[in-house]
Amino acid sequence: MREAGKPVSAGDVTKALGADRKEVDKAFAELKKEGAIISPVRCKWAPAE
Repeated sequence: MREAGKPVSAGDVTKALGADRKEVDKAFAELKKEGAIISPVRCKWAPAE
């Protein structure tokens, strides 16, 4: 997310990492719960800092 320099979607992260979408969604949910990421735009995520 930091490298992109803009809010990214779970689909963007899935493509960049070559990961499973369900795993990315699960990780995003956990990061949101911890307060590590925020959603400044619908369906896009960015670091909370």
